[in-house]
Amino acid sequence: MTTTFLLGSLPTPIGTMLLVFDEDAALRALDWSDHEARMRRLLRLHYGTAFALNEVAPPPALAAPIAAYFAGDLRAIDGLSVRTNGTVFQREVWAALRAIPAGTTVSYGALAQRLGRDKAVRAVGLANGANPVGLVVPCHRVIGANDSLTGYGGGLHRKQWLLAHEGVTLGGRQGRLDLG
Repeated sequence: MTTTFLLGSLPTPIGTMLLVFDEDAALRALDWSDHEARMRRLLRLHYGTAFALNEVAPPPALAAPIAAYFAGDLRAIDGLSVRTNGTVFQREVWAALRAIPAGTTVSYGALAQRLGRDKAVRAVGLANGANPVGLVVPCHRVIGANDSLTGYGGGLHRKQWLLAHEGVTLGGRQGRLDLG
């Protein structure tokens, strides 16, 4: 049986965003048009090869909050519905990512500690990298322990832009969330 999702696109200040969503306007994937192959790869990992994407305009329930986020209302995307497949551990990490407020960052190690898995720093990093709904599940807010920018599926230039948009200053303690 083939699962059908809807695919829409939105212009943003940092490139065209692709949104994969279901009939209830719940996000299934979100990525940038220049990373569409990565997005499709993650969809195959999460849903198998039996899925189809029908191109449509994104519904206002998704487009309006995302536009508001880029216009400066950083909390506008907090209430967007997300439905993802993944392992129990991945979904646990992704839920923890959604708890990181805009304008703050956390290290992979601190996030692992928050989850009660101090030694699972690499596993947290892998789950972070497998996040199919970047921005809304804000994996861009996870940085290196030394405040360095680490990988981001949409490109480090976007991660840097998103953090600056949210008011994060790297190299200092401003915007650093203490999860301990």
